[in-house]
Amino acid sequence: MTKVSAISTPLTILKIVTTPALRGATGRYFKAVFTKFFALQYKAARKPGLIPVASVDHALDVTIPFSPKWVAIYLDFVPFWIRIIGFLLKTYQQKGWAAAANFIDTMGQLYISAAEVYARHLSTTRRPRYLGSPRFIVIHAFDPHLMCIPSLHVMVVIRAYTKFRAIVQAMNDGQRFGEELDAARRHAIAITESLLYIKQHSINCVAAAMYAMTRFDAPLFPPEEARCFVDALFATPDKDGRPLETRPDAAERAVIQRRVWLLYQRFVEAGTTAATWEEPLLAFLRESPRENPRETAAL
Repeated sequence: MTKVSAISTPLTILKIVTTPALRGATGRYFKAVFTKFFALQYKAARKPGLIPVASVDHALDVTIPFSPKWVAIYLDFVPFWIRIIGFLLKTYQQKGWAAAANFIDTMGQLYISAAEVYARHLSTTRRPRYLGSPRFIVIHAFDPHLMCIPSLHVMVVIRAYTKFRAIVQAMNDGQRFGEELDAARRHAIAITESLLYIKQHSINCVAAAMYAMTRFDAPLFPPEEARCFVDALFATPDKDGRPLETRPDAAERAVIQRRVWLLYQRFVEAGTTAATWEEPLLAFLRESPRENPRETAAL
């Protein structure tokens, strides 16, 4: 049986762009990414002060060591879900086209949803200016680092594994592909850990992204799933391509998990009475220290 990890990302992209049933969703996805992420962020970076910027670091971030070795896993957040699409197309052929198109469409919708926060209040974290590898040079050169809450990386990987599970279960193949679903969830956790190890995000960003996903699609990411997601952070043994790492110890891990869970719950509770889903996140950003965007550009 073909594994998701064995699927070719370039070949899947070729399959997506040459399949008429997927072109519309693919076009909408790229439009959302360009307009709601890149264009918006670069416009804000070119015009400091246009949108307020909050510093969203948390004191517990220092208990997670900076580890450049995790950058490859971090950069896999888009290839990850593309491989899942490839797996679905290979497994279900034409029967999987509609599900794959919907999968791609909802990925674009994540960017549109997150931009409801970004367009009104940006956020950043302190990250080391590490230039020890070409991957980090690219990150520092092309990422203004102004869209931390909610973390789109976390939103994307949560959507990837939960949507994958929902599609497979709808095809009555949950048991058949149980190992692949478990592997997808583990990889989503690994990518979430990676963005903390390379200091692209704070633990606050993880909680905010989890809340965003509960509001985006509560049936696929209810609080019960969010609880399991939190409990898995830093708890999985070093495998599945993870670098051997000195992780936060058991006590530190418990404190980190508690912070993420409590902040997630705070957002969920505030969201029950808020006029819009994004208001709890905007309130958090307004309460956070203001960041000088000119200084942020140098990070």
